[in-house]
Amino acid sequence: MFILLGFPSSRQFQLLFFGIFFAVYILTIAANMLIVGIVTLDCTLKKIPMYIFLSHFSFLEIWYITSTVPKMLVDIMTDNNTISYNGCLTQVYFFYALGFTELFFLSVMAYDRYLAICHPLRYNTLTTPNLCQQMALWSWICGFLSSLLLVIPSSKLLFCGPRIINHFFCDSIPLLNISCNQTLPTDVIYYAFAWIIILYSLLLTSMSYVQIMRAVYCLPSQLGRSKAFSTCVSHLTVVLTFYGTIIFMYIRSSTKVDKVVSIFYAVVIPLINPLVYTLRNRDFHAALKKNLSISIIFCN
Repeated sequence: MFILLGFPSSRQFQLLFFGIFFAVYILTIAANMLIVGIVTLDCTLKKIPMYIFLSHFSFLEIWYITSTVPKMLVDIMTDNNTISYNGCLTQVYFFYALGFTELFFLSVMAYDRYLAICHPLRYNTLTTPNLCQQMALWSWICGFLSSLLLVIPSSKLLFCGPRIINHFFCDSIPLLNISCNQTLPTDVIYYAFAWIIILYSLLLTSMSYVQIMRAVYCLPSQLGRSKAFSTCVSHLTVVLTFYGTIIFMYIRSSTKVDKVVSIFYAVVIPLINPLVYTLRNRDFHAALKKNLSISIIFCN
């Protein structure tokens, strides 16, 4: 059994944390389910590559935040911060599987924007709904296989001292910190593989945006450049936010900073992402209004 320290504080602050995290969790689930539902119900949106990827991405965010927050909420309310060894490894696996899948999705979505801007005349031919579903499926497969390769070294760790994890969920880095056996090979494998996944997906995303920047720069009018770049603003915002927090997480040295950064990319970002993608999206607003109108008429 492991003990998750979470956020040690008075009971009043514990209840405050519970209220905040519970509200964020409910809002995140509702916002992402709304996106999945609207894209699934709307006959137009579900055939557009960007919305096919967005529905998968929102479905991913639902499970990403669910891999950590419900357990944390239960711990806060019950003061029972224990988790079994198998439960801890399972949480590590799914947290990284979903996180890696998100990295691959961001790369695929960047490639979709590249095709839309750099090859507009061939875009509908190159990105058929069937191909988009296959690309989304491969993102899921690659993410879950990558996590399996990362969790295997963690399962080899030995713990002979107090099994106290200074975090609010099971993570590989805190597990490495409390392991009592020789962890240098495991450290090297873990960090090397994690950086390979992060940098590889970042390289793919960056390559797409380099081509996008070139194509936008070559457009003759300022209006054309603004319209072309506006299609990438939401995705680019998510990319910079997610990669920024992850990279910062891997170069930091403070445990307190770990928790703050982890809250941001494990709890806050899944709520921000659906808002970023939908706040300025006219097509989604139109589909939302249409489906709400149909629902109201049907209920009446």
